[in-house]
Amino acid sequence: MKLARWDPFREMEGMLDPYSKSLDWPFRGGRDLNVKGADWAPRADISETDDSFSVKVEVPGIKREDVKISLEDHVLNISGENHQEKEEKGKKFHRIERFYGSFSRSFSLPENVDEEKIDAGFKDGLLILTIPKTEVKKPKAIEIKVK
Repeated sequence: MKLARWDPFREMEGMLDPYSKSLDWPFRGGRDLNVKGADWAPRADISETDDSFSVKVEVPGIKREDVKISLEDHVLNISGENHQEKEEKGKKFHRIERFYGSFSRSFSLPENVDEEKIDAGFKDGLLILTIPKTEVKKPKAIEIKVK
């Protein structure tokens, strides 16, 4: 007989899992961030300074050519794929916790960003995007004369 440590929280999460999936509650890691058409979603940090925004996305073990970044209608889209190791003969896995497959994240950007000067780079398993700010365009008042 094999003894196992009882974890009441894991048991509760297992009981709530069917309900959390139907309600889109993000219980497990990056899998439940409501991303359509993707297998998982990487975690992201967004910060702001006086002159720019910074978006840091966790993409460990993913090659830069497997990541696509696009911008459309003030929505920043980051997508790509993390390839799983091919199963080798004589090698068996005891645990697989990393996420594999396609991933995607989208972020709405404010109006005061310079979309032409967004900079992206990889460092230590992070995709780092620097998004410079611009002056907020003030609405122009136009006077119309009545004839």
